[in-house]
Amino acid sequence: MRQTFTILAVLVALVLVAGCERSAERGTAKPAGTTAAKDAHEHPDGATHADHDAEMATSDEHGREHEGEPGEDGDHAHDEVSLGTVTIGDVQVELAQGHGKVEAGKEGHLVVKLPYNDKGATIIRAWIGTEDRTWSLVSRGEYAPSHDDYDVHAVAPDPLPENAMWWIEIEKPDGAKVVGSVKPLLGH
Repeated sequence: MRQTFTILAVLVALVLVAGCERSAERGTAKPAGTTAAKDAHEHPDGATHADHDAEMATSDEHGREHEGEPGEDGDHAHDEVSLGTVTIGDVQVELAQGHGKVEAGKEGHLVVKLPYNDKGATIIRAWIGTEDRTWSLVSRGEYAPSHDDYDVHAVAPDPLPENAMWWIEIEKPDGAKVVGSVKPLLGH
């Protein structure tokens, strides 16, 4: 019985630590029951999650908070640029690109805003390149409830194909899938 309780206590502690780290990664609210003592553990650089959160949180031109990228200054903003509204299947989607221009071998950031709120039940996938996904890394969007959209981080193939596009796949909760594309802002 004592061994079972010890194992259970260790598992709960691991879940709390993982939740704390996830909160710091996304800048989201801490899980219920998280205390300053639980969040005060130190990182190798001597900082706490609160230190990193304060250093990394910034707002874009829409007033939304985002975190900086690892290794970048704390004053980093995504500088999201609207790519306009695109019809994908029967869905009108607002798109914006962050992290600057798309370049071969570099990560791009796409914000996908659906015309409805299903609290993240829709699955968004996106990639940079060609429709057939050749040499492309397909990434799944993460729903951000604080601003009701999806953030997708995808690495562009190297070399970047001619006429590369952002390709967006929307999988609705009923399983129906539609795919569409939009021209990215390209770099070098």
